[in-house]
Amino acid sequence: MKPEVPKVRNDLEFIPVQQGGQTVIVVRDHLDLVSEGTALPPELFELMALLDGSHSFRDLQMFMMRKKGGLLVGQEEIQGILAHLDQTYLLESERFFQARDRIVAEFTSRTVRPCSHCGSTYPNDKDNLRHTLEQILDTADPALPKPEGPITALVAPHIDLSVGKRAYANAYRWLSKINASRVVILGVGHQMRDGLFCLTEKDFETPLGRISTDKKAMEVLCQAGGPIITKDDFPHKAEHSLEFQALFLQHLANDHNFTIVPILCGSFWQQLSPCTREHFIEKAGRFLEELHRILEDKQQQTILVAGVDLSHIGPKFGHDRPAAYLKAQADDHDQTLLDALILLDAESFWEEATKVQDRFNVCGFSALACLLEILPHSKGTLLHYEMWFEPTTQSAVSFCAVGFARS
Repeated sequence: MKPEVPKVRNDLEFIPVQQGGQTVIVVRDHLDLVSEGTALPPELFELMALLDGSHSFRDLQMFMMRKKGGLLVGQEEIQGILAHLDQTYLLESERFFQARDRIVAEFTSRTVRPCSHCGSTYPNDKDNLRHTLEQILDTADPALPKPEGPITALVAPHIDLSVGKRAYANAYRWLSKINASRVVILGVGHQMRDGLFCLTEKDFETPLGRISTDKKAMEVLCQAGGPIITKDDFPHKAEHSLEFQALFLQHLANDHNFTIVPILCGSFWQQLSPCTREHFIEKAGRFLEELHRILEDKQQQTILVAGVDLSHIGPKFGHDRPAAYLKAQADDHDQTLLDALILLDAESFWEEATKVQDRFNVCGFSALACLLEILPHSKGTLLHYEMWFEPTTQSAVSFCAVGFARS
């Protein structure tokens, strides 16, 4: 009887990178169980691609035999490889599930979400962080337009701060300061595997201090969302799309106190079938209505901030061609989405997205689709658009800044 074939974890990122003239596959693990910097040779990664639940132990043996020019490969050799993969937490095994459950339980029991990127992506010292943020803001365009009315919403990137600094600068210089007493922050749940939205009542802690979460609002939203809300708030643990916005909001607020309503948006393409605006509203209607009420609350001034990026193209994101070959098409797609976004034209936004069926991996699609359903009547202004290329992976990411104000 052949041993059971385990599956590769479905929550890992595998990124092809050029090293010394060769391609290796770097593993990124949001649980930090796989050691940082772990790189797989292409042959091992090809074998792991067979660990998807549909291949047998014999399939693994035949694959290895072909790689070895027809030499016989015994069960012991395959089992040794699988044991190594399990030891490094690459497989869905009892060992992995126990480790994951411990990490999830520890985080969900907390009342505060500590910063996850301080000390790596940005300084963990308050004064150094303020200096860094001010340096970023100083790169804003000198001729940046002014809001023509009370600000209702802001779209900013969530790409690395150093890469997206011009977009961050234009977004938050346009916002200028925080007068609102509450900010709804929509982010991208990169690690969400179920649910349309992930909520948390945890306060957010950064080197600039602690931001309180509006727990009453979160409770109302959780009840309104019901089954479309994730079963726990673990996807917030290492998520940067909200954290980066929190930094700039704190920096602009100075001593002004405000609360946040932190919401991660999952992939509608994975969770909605069919993925249409009508089906989205059918599933999330009550949740969207409550969010709209929060933004229209006359007793508590509230603005919305969305931390999103746009197209992700190239081999790193599943394409079979370098980003340079896809740039023109992705630019056109982004621009059509942005034209619809600025006009708050949800129909045209969805029409463009469904036409390409997420071919360009717009990771901010769900958050922007949500914004379009809940934002009070506003006028949008494009503040920045850019596409950044990563030479080592021949891939690229686009991002933007957009401001909304009551007209």
